[in-house]
Amino acid sequence: MTTPALLPPTPELTYLAQIIQLAVAPVFLLAGIGAFLNVCAGRLARIVDRARALEPRILTSRGAEHDRLIAEVRLLDLRIRVVNFAIFTTVLAALLISAVVILLFVAFLTGYKIGTAVALLFIASMISTALGFAIFLHETRLGTRSVRVRSHILEHEADPGDDPEQE
Repeated sequence: MTTPALLPPTPELTYLAQIIQLAVAPVFLLAGIGAFLNVCAGRLARIVDRARALEPRILTSRGAEHDRLIAEVRLLDLRIRVVNFAIFTTVLAALLISAVVILLFVAFLTGYKIGTAVALLFIASMISTALGFAIFLHETRLGTRSVRVRSHILEHEADPGDDPEQE
């Protein structure tokens, strides 16, 4: 004896199952975008913390050290804007992907033929995602430029008389 199914299989239910399967891939994409946004937000927080740490030093510095700190804080300001733009384009991609999922279900519920709109939104979301990644890559290059070790530090040698281990 078989028990009756809670929802008997119908063509409509089968089609709904296919729509749900189609919607799963964009939802996983949203999870990946969320992880990327987390990385961007963490990077932004570190940049802002560094800029805040430099502010009091700028006010008390003079001469070449002041000029070096001003150049560093200007670069940090640029990096803040770049990361914000990467976050903006990535959030835009997430919104577009969400619209794709919504339209998949709207098409199912209403019977409207909106496949072209879904495809165009998905293409736009991929462009926005790629743009966010490219901007992030640019920011990492800026960050690498800002941590170059000055040559006088690399060439510095300790005075042998100052070594506590030799005593």
